[in-house]
Amino acid sequence: MRRIIQRLIAAFVLSIGIVAAAVGTSYGQDKVVRIGYQKYGKLVLLKSKGTLEPKLAADGYKVVWTEFPSGPPLLEALNVGAIDFGNTGEAPPIFAQAAGAPIQYVAFEPPAPQGEAILVPKDSPLKSVTELKGKKVALNKGSNVHYLLVKALEKAGVKYSEVEPVFLAPADARAAFERGAVDAWVIWDPFQAAAEAATGARTLADGTGIVANYQFYFSSKKFLDANSKIVDVVLAELSTVDDWAKGDIHAVAEQLAPAIGLSVPVVEVALKRQSYGIKPITDAVIADQQQVADAFFALGLIPKSIKISDVARKSGS
Repeated sequence: MRRIIQRLIAAFVLSIGIVAAAVGTSYGQDKVVRIGYQKYGKLVLLKSKGTLEPKLAADGYKVVWTEFPSGPPLLEALNVGAIDFGNTGEAPPIFAQAAGAPIQYVAFEPPAPQGEAILVPKDSPLKSVTELKGKKVALNKGSNVHYLLVKALEKAGVKYSEVEPVFLAPADARAAFERGAVDAWVIWDPFQAAAEAATGARTLADGTGIVANYQFYFSSKKFLDANSKIVDVVLAELSTVDDWAKGDIHAVAEQLAPAIGLSVPVVEVALKRQSYGIKPITDAVIADQQQVADAFFALGLIPKSIKISDVARKSGS
């Protein structure tokens, strides 16, 4: 019953977020760019900088920002037309495309394999990914770390079916991890850095040599088709913020820390494991993302085979 209630609450919260995003178009200017963001990342920096609004105002557009707890609900909002633009990691768009969401990849950040990891408690007897066989592993379903777990197990010679995935959002997973209800936790920064600092959690494996851990930027197909130049303005401002962030990580940490409730040193650790550069989608990135899609289809995690190239905006288009 508790799980049912939690799911209902989560669904209600998601619905409120989607409705709030949609309502943003009902007031003020007719031309609106609705941007979905998460608490951590380049978009939240762009929001706090406030440089996008005057740029778009010159073209008669207003910006409406909506925060989401993770990538999957953000892309669901894009799917139902509640937002026009947002970003997630490499796994959520696979599930979204398989579900028929009208997403379009418009840019990416280079790989950041150290920005996600399989963690175990500091006193855990587990020393390798191989030893996860038969163990409970917490993760956010459909997120980047879902793919990390799949590939790390594959590399270790352990079948995905031989572990017990426990699908939990980061806050619930952290609680389960700390009380010993799960044996391992697959998580991304800054939650990863926070757990390491607060609990002494050890890393069984991060993405190095296993997965790329890309970050992608998306627009809805409808919005991109009608407003490609506006999407380019958003990406250009993101690039400017990205350049600033790369050059002054401590200043960025000081700006982000209060908003996400973490200490400046913890945020700095996470930022140093992040990648920098907002780049157009390339054939090589499409090929890498296709591997993610094929792996999920082979495991039965998505209902049909998909082609990433069908929903990718390449450079110059």
